[in-house]
This record gives sequence, C-alpha cells and structure tokens, in this order.
Amino acid sequence: MNFKNFDELMNLVKGRTNRIVVPGANNDEVLTACKMGVDHKIISGGILIGPKVEVEATAKKVGLKLDIFEIVDKSDYAEMCNLAVDLVKAGKGDFLVKGLVDTKFYMKAILRKEVGAVPEGRVLSHFVLFELANYHKLFAMTDAAIMIAPNVDQKQLILENSVDMMRMLGVEKPLVSVVCPVEKVNEKIPSTLDAAELVKRNKEGKIKNCVVEGPYDIYISFSKELAAEKGIKGAVVPGNTDIALFPSLDSGNPVYKAVSFFGAGMKSATLLAGSNIPVILPSRTDSPVTKLHSIALAAYLKDKAGVPAK
Repeated sequence: MNFKNFDELMNLVKGRTNRIVVPGANNDEVLTACKMGVDHKIISGGILIGPKVEVEATAKKVGLKLDIFEIVDKSDYAEMCNLAVDLVKAGKGDFLVKGLVDTKFYMKAILRKEVGAVPEGRVLSHFVLFELANYHKLFAMTDAAIMIAPNVDQKQLILENSVDMMRMLGVEKPLVSVVCPVEKVNEKIPSTLDAAELVKRNKEGKIKNCVVEGPYDIYISFSKELAAEKGIKGAVVPGNTDIALFPSLDSGNPVYKAVSFFGAGMKSATLLAGSNIPVILPSRTDSPVTKLHSIALAAYLKDKAGVPAK
C-alpha cells in the first residue's frame, strides 16, 4: 500500500486542491469533519448545500469559517443530492461528502442514468478501510451498507470493486478472505457454497488481480496461528487479509459497527466503491474523525477514479 496508516495518508493529500460538495450540510458531525479538514489543509473549499440559516448556525457552532465555501440554500433532500452529484460531474467539486440526508436520496442521485457514475455491468458497494492497533496492516471490509443479500455473481462484482480500490491504493494483488461462519463447505450454509464458487472462479482466472480463499471465519482470516490450529495449510490469506468479503448486510454491517465501536485504536474511512466519481458514504453515527479520514481517502483517489488497475 502507498501509505501505512491514516497519518501518512493525511500527509499525502495535504495542500492539494480538494473541493468538497456536501448535501445536507446542516449537520454537526460533517461540518466538524470539514473544519478538521480545513485545519489539516486537506480541504481547500467547496459547496455546502442545505437550509442556509441552519448551515450557517451549524458552522458557527463547530467553528468552521465559511469564507472558502459557497452555500446553496435548499431544504429538499432529493434536490440537495441531485444538485451535489451534478456539481461534481460538472467539475465544480472534486468529491461528494454525505451530510444530513437519507442514504436512499444520496444513492438515487448517484444512480441516475444521465450521471453515468456507474459503468455498465458494475454495482455500487460499500468499502471501509480499517486501521487497528492489533492488526499489522490496513485492510478493507465489504459490503457493510448497500447490498442486502447478494448472490454469488453480485459477490464477485463487490469483490472486484474492492480489488480495484485496493489496487488504486497500491496493493498490486490483494489477498481476499471470503468470510463465513465456518471454514468448511456445508450445503446447509449457503455462504460457504458461494465462497467455494468464488475461490474456483479466481483459480480459473475469472476473478483477476487477487488471491481469493475461503470459506474462512474471522479467526482464520486474521490469524495465521488460529488458522493452523484449525488445520488450514498451504494458504496465503490467513493473517494477511487485505479484503474481508462478507456474505450479506446481516453479517457485514454488525461486524463493521462492532469493530468501529469496540476496536482498540480503531481508525477508518468509508467510501462508495464502483462509482467513477469519489463518494464518501459514512454512517450517520460515524465520528467526525472517520469522516475526516474518508475525505482524505477520497482526496487521494480522486485522480484515479474511473481508471481502476486491471
């Protein structure tokens, strides 16, 4: 990876022209993140969309000076999101930052056909990059927010989205763990059948530029020692996972939130994968620091968007 931690990432994007567009800017957490971004010199300006009086009051509350920002006075969520996407596509902003708007409006605006943000044959998926004190490198988790119950073909597309993202971050051949409840294929556990199929497709060259192994549980995915105790031999992914692919929203979302809430020294960034424009997709309850790191990651990727390594 081109950076070892989020501190290095922050330094890499400092001082660049990074213009944000925020629909629903009348939100304490997102404007706090914006203030932190300005203070760290990773945000150079942008457009804040929302009820003007509320945006100004929120900015004053968190100490964000508005001299480098334009405020667009709007109160309708759908209009805010459509305008935000249109501004980025028109080159008036570099990337989207989700504020106080419902995800459904945000996603609907991005998915409009006239925007062309999603290449044909691709899907949008949630990508979170984690830094944990008890794991030796940054790793990604997917999908924890968008795809509810993907079938095996959709899982392949989600996987490919994350592989593209990791390769843009400098990981030439990401190691992928297909996470399941158990490490053996069991006909009564559909996720293990999908895992076996994804491994097969990878070996056949149908899933490229990565190494896919599984089914693996969490222990095997992140510990060589525990993998050995469970009899896993000749594998390269255990203890070195770059991407943890979860079987469904029911599994991915709780794990994502548990790691975010309980993780010792946890740092993270969340983006939308599969789009050809950088889009930040944090949870409403994600901290301003997570939003700041997401802005930094989007800033790093903005020149690489739409040109995934193949």
